[in-house]
Amino acid sequence: MADPAFGAELRRLRTTAGMSLSELANRIHYSKGYLSKVETGTAQPNQTLASLCDDVLESEGVLVAVVPQHRRQRGRPRGPAVRIAGLPADVAHYTGRADQLAELRAVLRADEPTAPATCVVHGMAGVGKTAFAVHGAHQVEDDFPDGCLFLDLRGYRPDSPEVSSAEALDRLLRLLGLPGERIPAELDDRAAFYRGALRGRRFLIVLDNAASARQVAPLLPAEHACRVLVTSRNRLPALDDAHHIALDVLSEAEASALFGSVSGGGPTAASDRVASVVRRCGWLPLAVRIAAARYRGNPAWSLMDLAERLSDESALLDELDDGERSVAAALALSYRGLPGEQRRLLGLLAQYPGADLDVQSAAALGGLPVTETSRLVERLRDAHLLIQQHPGRYEFHDLLRLFAQRTAHRQLAEDERQAALLRLVEHALHAVETAETLLTPLRFRPAIGYSQLPPAVRTFAGADAAVAWLRTDWPNLVAVCRLAAEHGLHRQCWQIAYLLRGFFFLTKLWDPWIQTHTLALDSARACGDRWAEGATLNNLGVAHIDRGRIDLAWSCYQEALAVFGALGDEHGRVTALANLGWAQHYRGEHEAARRDLGAALEFYRRAGAERNVAITLRGIALAETDLGAHADAVGHATEALGILDAAGPGQDVAMALNCLGWAHFRAGDHDRSAAAYREAVARGERAGSSYEVARAETGLGNIAAAQDRPAEARRYWDLAEEHHPGLDATMVGERRLRAAR
Repeated sequence: MADPAFGAELRRLRTTAGMSLSELANRIHYSKGYLSKVETGTAQPNQTLASLCDDVLESEGVLVAVVPQHRRQRGRPRGPAVRIAGLPADVAHYTGRADQLAELRAVLRADEPTAPATCVVHGMAGVGKTAFAVHGAHQVEDDFPDGCLFLDLRGYRPDSPEVSSAEALDRLLRLLGLPGERIPAELDDRAAFYRGALRGRRFLIVLDNAASARQVAPLLPAEHACRVLVTSRNRLPALDDAHHIALDVLSEAEASALFGSVSGGGPTAASDRVASVVRRCGWLPLAVRIAAARYRGNPAWSLMDLAERLSDESALLDELDDGERSVAAALALSYRGLPGEQRRLLGLLAQYPGADLDVQSAAALGGLPVTETSRLVERLRDAHLLIQQHPGRYEFHDLLRLFAQRTAHRQLAEDERQAALLRLVEHALHAVETAETLLTPLRFRPAIGYSQLPPAVRTFAGADAAVAWLRTDWPNLVAVCRLAAEHGLHRQCWQIAYLLRGFFFLTKLWDPWIQTHTLALDSARACGDRWAEGATLNNLGVAHIDRGRIDLAWSCYQEALAVFGALGDEHGRVTALANLGWAQHYRGEHEAARRDLGAALEFYRRAGAERNVAITLRGIALAETDLGAHADAVGHATEALGILDAAGPGQDVAMALNCLGWAHFRAGDHDRSAAAYREAVARGERAGSSYEVARAETGLGNIAAAQDRPAEARRYWDLAEEHHPGLDATMVGERRLRAAR
């Protein structure tokens, strides 16, 4: 419920301070419309909002004190107990910029109230902004007891969109310990949660490759003890409260020293010929490093040979923007010195859409064995044409990727490029299918055919290994899904999205779930596959309802029902009806839910669809529990558990156990309820589902409270909040009961 008392007090304090609603909205980064609703008592306040308003209005905690108690408990996300060490590895052979590094350290360490909390490092492409920022951040890392966060905002990737402020906040909030289902959908709300999570803490936050001040502004904390270090090719003048450090090219002495360090030339770093080489590299650190690496790898070359090779690249310079010409010359030199097999692989890697890739993805693009690809990739890394930020994973620098796309990629035949693209997409599709089979073995999967599947495919030792890979690679899989849609590989697009659903359900990654399924829906329609359209609508509805957006889910289910009805597909039609039954349950229409789910159950039994049977039994049991038919609910939940447990451990088993624990509790059988919930905790932890663990712990707390053990109840409830704060009471009966106490 909304809180008119809070709204009235906020309006009184704001009016007393002589501040307009618009000014307050701008100061705390909430929308004016939302604040108006809070003041009129039609929108709920929370602790984060109250705390921000108290700071701006200088009301010394008055508003925090009048937030309703249950809202105060849920207002601020809890961070992880351990210090976050999120910086990339420091740059090897870092040379120069001593004065600017000292300036950076002074800004980041300054404690005066008037000191700027944000430092923007800007300069031309290839000037070494990221290396400078990471090197400087490592020098002050110990001054930030809560840790360091690093996020690449991808402001200058030609083949993929920049990270939006909303996406960036989603990632930062997850790093700070907020579970996926607690992250709000709206940008303003995410920014408020983020500022609340940093209150009273001291973090260094490095935002690399920012495109604009607008992208960065919502990511700036209100906590002055935190420091933000931003790198950008733009000056970002709109961040007028920030300290700005402009990076130019290296001095000739610094560039020569860098060349000597990377090439291993030692004393040669002071020679006139080295000075000539670095001059032709434009004194840009990236270009100097590449030229030095090539020199080191070619002992027969003299420094004069190297300088002459660099001077021959004037044609390529004209193809690149001003400020990137010397980098292009060095890259062209490096590329032209590669053996043909390395040139070919570099050109194929240029079309990879993700942020980074491993050797298996590179092998898929190249159509080569993994061992050979590993050798080639390492050679490209040695030539500084690929970067290895983490063991086994490789990526392009912005300029390297641009060069590879404009030169190496274009030199390949069109049919070879298209074949590589298809191999990559089908390699990703096969990997997701393999992982999904381990993650949810009983789930129905359509038959998937492959026309260009590379010989080296991914395998996983078990479900844990599959989930670990998905947790690392899901952003790249989303990018491959988008790439498939853009290149007309519509069947593969919707199939990748379909197979990612189980992982997204486990991890509550709402945004990519909805993004991939929106792409999949367009692709299904583009290729005229009505079954895929209906299945995607059903899965998109599940994403919405799992997030608590029942009306959006209802609309998707109704569309799916119409599609399957037109197809005469009884299984699809019944699945849409069953999904509508779940929506009815969450709407409080339990009798209608039991009726429709019961009809679906009869069909699934006849069809032998065991997992659908088990899921539907669980839905019926939840509806019966709310209807007071406890014996029936226990029987149906027990039957669902038996089916799912026979298939092996997984999230489904934890969900069934929680359903059984809830039914036993509502029937008054606390001992059996506690046993089911304790087993749900163990199974949920094993499956990696903090959501189901938190639900079970909430249930155990409810049992302790019912048996008049308040301290024990509080311990369980606190554990649940640590695992997954703020379980939605509409979706989780245990949370609804706890809230009523």
